[in-house]
Amino acid sequence: MAIFLSKESKVLVQGMTGAEGMKHTRRMLSAGTDIVGGVNPRKAGRTVDFDDRAVPVFGSVREGIEATGADVSVVFVPPAFAKAAVLEAADAGIGLAVVITEGIPVHDSVVFNAYAATKGTRVIGPNCPGLISPGESNAGIIPADIAKPGRIGLVSKSGTLTYQLMYELRDIGFSTCVGIGGDPVVGTTHIDCLAAFQEDPDTELIVLIGEIGGDAEERAAAYIRDHITKPVVGYIAGFTAPEGKTMGHAGAIVSGSSGTAQAKKKALEAVGVRVGSTPTETARLVLNQLETERDVTHS
Repeated sequence: MAIFLSKESKVLVQGMTGAEGMKHTRRMLSAGTDIVGGVNPRKAGRTVDFDDRAVPVFGSVREGIEATGADVSVVFVPPAFAKAAVLEAADAGIGLAVVITEGIPVHDSVVFNAYAATKGTRVIGPNCPGLISPGESNAGIIPADIAKPGRIGLVSKSGTLTYQLMYELRDIGFSTCVGIGGDPVVGTTHIDCLAAFQEDPDTELIVLIGEIGGDAEERAAAYIRDHITKPVVGYIAGFTAPEGKTMGHAGAIVSGSSGTAQAKKKALEAVGVRVGSTPTETARLVLNQLETERDVTHS
């Protein structure tokens, strides 16, 4: 099992014929992703060869869906055109839009996320690494070779820390890893992923990675308290951030004690989440928790 993305997912790539789109389409295909087409109005009707796979290019998302039954789109278009790309995908009825593009104006993100919600389209991102269900499908830029299928569900604001925790826990493996992006406005939230992992029978433990800034982790803590029965292990990026300094990450807006790593750690620990102070310690907490769960099951 997996959440949001599985081996049955049929993927379109908006912006496939650009440099980034070409590079990552090749990587997604090598990971087993069923990429059924690209979208570029100026190159419609062509095919692009990726090793042993010829991928057709469609003039619109709607054409791609009608021809292939696609239900996922990965967006690799420049920031100025990203809003139009997501609106087009939502209008065409795509079920999941994974927006990799960074540097999208916040107003544009507000508009396309709100519109997608009215159309029943789930947006992941923007400014995110995407998501991977190891052994099944990979939609985005997450390296496919650092994890195998397993029992951990991972949701993360940070792309780099997504990769690091996947590598640290590669011997255990993951059901799905979701990089939700660190911008102030994102589509899919920690809470959305927590809810999905709670319902997934093959996810045994959830890892939640947050960052300084905003209150998303505090809201996730409240949701965990009220709705999550599976064990959750957390990590907050930014414990060493100096007070009174503006951080570079788009979502890292800290005011007073609100939004600090310490405040988020306290909120999560108050609802039973074990929070590591480093990624390596977080991985160790996961291993300890799994051993504890196994001992309880066998006793």
